[in-house]
Amino acid sequence: MKALLQTAITLIVLLGITCLPSVAAEKIRSLCEIHYPSDYLYEWDCVKVTSKDSPYKLFGKLWRDGLRFNRMDRRHFLAGMSVKVPRRMEEIRGFSPMAQYVPEGEREPRLILVDQNEMFLGAYEFGTLVFSTPVAVGVEEYRLRNGSYRVDAVDPVHESSLYPMEGTDRAYPMHYALRFHVDKKEDGWTSYWIHGRDVPGYPASHGCIGLYDEEMQQKYYGEPAKPLLMDARKLYQWVVGYQDTGAFQWFRNGPAVIIMGEPQPPVYGARPAANPVSPAVTETEPPDLRP
Repeated sequence: MKALLQTAITLIVLLGITCLPSVAAEKIRSLCEIHYPSDYLYEWDCVKVTSKDSPYKLFGKLWRDGLRFNRMDRRHFLAGMSVKVPRRMEEIRGFSPMAQYVPEGEREPRLILVDQNEMFLGAYEFGTLVFSTPVAVGVEEYRLRNGSYRVDAVDPVHESSLYPMEGTDRAYPMHYALRFHVDKKEDGWTSYWIHGRDVPGYPASHGCIGLYDEEMQQKYYGEPAKPLLMDARKLYQWVVGYQDTGAFQWFRNGPAVIIMGEPQPPVYGARPAANPVSPAVTETEPPDLRP
């Protein structure tokens, strides 16, 4: 009996089933209501997206930076949503609010810093920023406490065995997953992962950190036709590299992970987000033109 109980507990820890989206009590329709410290460095207008808009039409050749500025993916660029449009797009070329250097990481070959106040993640090598990406973080009641952690397990094809995708019986995908904490409580263990997921532009999870994964969105939702935003895979490859086995594995001496800051919720609050139904993105937008 003890052996069976231990096996069950181990499976729960590996699956990380408590960091997944659920049906939203109230969807956020205006990203203009969510404020970040870096917002005040740029002049921007609040624009309501129409059914004729696309990221390229609204932001031009720097559409990727426009989405990064709003901390959203293309799938959540929906008619009726209000977004921030910088008045001078050139000012946000290569947009990232993360510090170029952090002294906490100068002795770490690899460090992952998650700034929940900016809803951005930075990847550092010996304290120097090598790349960054917007993230989806947990809503208030599920948010992981700030602190220092470390990646101890990885899984490029991680899925939930408990929660399905909304409206389907398919397991919810958590691809390119990096586990960095297990909260061992008497009433159950909770695993926290950094993984690919929808990035709607506001806190939306039960505690995990979500990155762009248009490969997953194309496979499971059929959109976008050409995946371009794949930061979850980029981070996973940066962490795992040649050690990847294509399946779950324990990972020794993984990168340090620092969680800091508190996201600024809109006045009416945020809830774990459900998946959107009908995107406003058209498939006529040209390919990414940034070098």
